[in-house]
Amino acid sequence: MNALLEPITAWYDAHARDLPWRRPGTSPWSVMVSEFMLQQTPVNRVLPVHEAWLERWPSPADLAAEPSGEAVRAWGRLGYPRRALRLHASAVAITEQFGGEVPDTYDDLRTLPGVGDYTAAAIASFAFGRAHPVLDTNVRRVLGRTLGGVEFPAPGVTRAERDLAASLVPEVDPEVWAVAVMELGALVCTASGPRCDGCPVFDECAWQRLGKPPYDGPARKTQAYAGTDRMCRGRLLAVLRDAPGSVPRSRLDAAWAEPVQRERALASLLDDGLVVQEGQRFRLP
Repeated sequence: MNALLEPITAWYDAHARDLPWRRPGTSPWSVMVSEFMLQQTPVNRVLPVHEAWLERWPSPADLAAEPSGEAVRAWGRLGYPRRALRLHASAVAITEQFGGEVPDTYDDLRTLPGVGDYTAAAIASFAFGRAHPVLDTNVRRVLGRTLGGVEFPAPGVTRAERDLAASLVPEVDPEVWAVAVMELGALVCTASGPRCDGCPVFDECAWQRLGKPPYDGPARKTQAYAGTDRMCRGRLLAVLRDAPGSVPRSRLDAAWAEPVQRERALASLLDDGLVVQEGQRFRLP
């Protein structure tokens, strides 16, 4: 018996954010695009890009018909632009192998480029109502605190954690449970400053019953950006996104002053297929 099910889903019914990919009747493609965009990116940054993306490419076939560089251009400043290439490659695969329709099973979704365990489970659950444990960072934190009594889960998903999450998935409306736990982690049971006084399962939470012991596991990764190769890559890509065609190397040189880091970042963009070199000129793919 899942004692968390009723209070968390009731809380979600009253407090859920109105997000376009959650609305009744939204397309599986909208859900899929949102899942790619939301990886390591907050909702407020995703919303305008998701809206523009669906207006331009309302179906996988629409995206597949354009060069992958257009996906990179439209990705804008969401970060981790390889996701744009993978989403474009998935759109091509969906068009060629699944008749232009996002596949509705976990196994078929896993065959798509860039679709791992979490993304396949999330799309299958949220778009098609399939019963899968959806283990993103927010869900793992909620379950770790309420059932495991720990402030933060292990760095990687464990077999025991996955089995526990699977045992909690209800037979009826499993997608509501999945998104409700995710929303609770995003809005209430946050990584820093959890609002325990507003938690619908406060009395069921093992972490608070134990006195909220601090995390004592391996050091948690932090996301540095300023001055990093990621920032340099972003500056170089911004030059190419804003250009209608190819640009000379001098334009890239002007975007980042430090030559060693600039060349390293440019080489990585070329290796990732995000940039194409033609002599001494560069463009999006």
